[in-house]
Amino acid sequence: MLPALWVSKTGLAAQDANLAAISNNLANVSTTGFKRDRVEFEDLLYQIRRQPGAASSQESELPSGLQLGTGVRVVGTQKLFSAGSLQDTQHPLDLAIDGRGFFQVALPDGSIGYTRDGSFHLNGDGQMVTAQGFALEPGISLTDQVKNFTVGEDGTVSVTLAGDGQAQEIGSIQLADFINPAGLEAIGGNLFIETSASGTPRVGTPGLDGIGSLKQKMLEGSNVSVVEELVNMITTQRAYEMNSKVISSADQMLGFITQTL
Repeated sequence: MLPALWVSKTGLAAQDANLAAISNNLANVSTTGFKRDRVEFEDLLYQIRRQPGAASSQESELPSGLQLGTGVRVVGTQKLFSAGSLQDTQHPLDLAIDGRGFFQVALPDGSIGYTRDGSFHLNGDGQMVTAQGFALEPGISLTDQVKNFTVGEDGTVSVTLAGDGQAQEIGSIQLADFINPAGLEAIGGNLFIETSASGTPRVGTPGLDGIGSLKQKMLEGSNVSVVEELVNMITTQRAYEMNSKVISSADQMLGFITQTL
């Protein structure tokens, strides 16, 4: 009975971590560009009481042996980068990526962060920045003379100045892509940073070489499915209850032995 108690304890811990990931997904159901997490489990070491394939006689062998597992653990979480729905906002500074890729922003320490959140703003210097004030890279700056602001699907930025009907190209937005986006490190604030698991960024023009195109006046919503998360939450709750029931049953068996012997 004692091994059953410890095995069930690992099950409770694993399901608790799973519920934490589910709750984070549901909490970010309205977060722009959010990508849901999936918890991955693995079984622990096995106690080999009888080795599979061991000789049971001179002419026969054990077909399966006797192997007792010691529980489960969370081996990792994976960000699922499936596309979220595109929402029409009619705000000219809102940009959505239709396909693969990330916007590049300059972090305070001088490094580059990556995000799918395209809800940009203007700071006091006319630079396009995120909600945290991090500047878009390469930088795009607008003046108070700008009348119309347009971003093409290929990232070309053009403006029309007051008193001048001729559009002028002032820059281009580049996107970064990774061979393994799931290897990026999430640091909060809708931001990711590069790791050795993600590989080095491949910066390119939107709409070319597998990189997604840009959609102005639109934002990418969270890819969290509320119904799916609620089903996962129910499954997790039932798994937690079953592990608790095993602990209760093992406790009752130990109590019976204690009272009987």
